[in-house]
Amino acid sequence: MNFNVLEIVIRKQKDKVNRMKWLLNIALASMLLATFPSVTHADTEIHINLWKRKLQLLEDGKVVKTYNIGVGTKDTPSPMGIFNIVDKRKNWYDGFGSRWMELSVPWGTFGIHGTNKPYSIGGFVSEGCIRMYDHQVEELYEHVRIGTKVTIDGPITGSPDVTYRILVNGSRGALVQMVQNRLQAAGYYQGICNGRFDRLTEVAVMRYQKDHGLPLTGQIRYEEMIHLGIDE
Repeated sequence: MNFNVLEIVIRKQKDKVNRMKWLLNIALASMLLATFPSVTHADTEIHINLWKRKLQLLEDGKVVKTYNIGVGTKDTPSPMGIFNIVDKRKNWYDGFGSRWMELSVPWGTFGIHGTNKPYSIGGFVSEGCIRMYDHQVEELYEHVRIGTKVTIDGPITGSPDVTYRILVNGSRGALVQMVQNRLQAAGYYQGICNGRFDRLTEVAVMRYQKDHGLPLTGQIRYEEMIHLGIDE
C-alpha cells in the first residue's frame, strides 16, 4: 500500500476513535447531570406599605426581610398599584445612592433606590420614589431581577394627610388611573388607563358628568369620586 494512502487510512481511524470518545463523554455528562436536582430561583416579590413606610421582601410567599423606607410627600406621593422592576443600575445618579431599581409606573419615572440623606428614612420625604439605606438597598438589589413583581399599597390619595384631591387635565397618579378604570368600565373612556389625565380623559369625564347631571367641569372633584364609587 502506498505510504500516503496508509497515512490517510490511519488518520481516518484516529478521527473515528476520537469522535466515539467525544460522543461517549457527552453521554456520560448527560447521565451525571440527570442525577442532580434542577436548580430553581425562589419566587421573589416586593410588598411596600406606604402607611407604615415598610418594604418587605418575599420569597415563595414568605417574608424574609423587612426594611424601613422613605416615601413620597403629600404633594408628590409615591405610586400605588402592581408594578415590575424594569431596570437595575449601580450608582445610577447623584443623590440616588448606590443602587437603583426602576418600576414600571406608566405616569412617570419612579424607583427603589439608596440615598445620600439617610436621616430621611422613615418619613414622607421623597418626590415619589422609595428610599432605602444604601447598605440595605444593596442587599435587596442582589435578590431581585428584571421582572420582579412590586406591590405598593397605601392611602387612596397617596398621603394619609390628604382627604381627597381635585384632578384636572395634567394630573398624574394612581388616583387618575383609578378614575380612568372606572370610566372605562362604565363605557365612557376608551383610552389607556395610564394614570395621565389628558384630553381624552377630560372628554370622558365631561360625558359622565353630563349623563349624571353633574356640573360640566371636566374635573374630578369629591362629588365625582362619590359617583364613581372611589370614595364613600
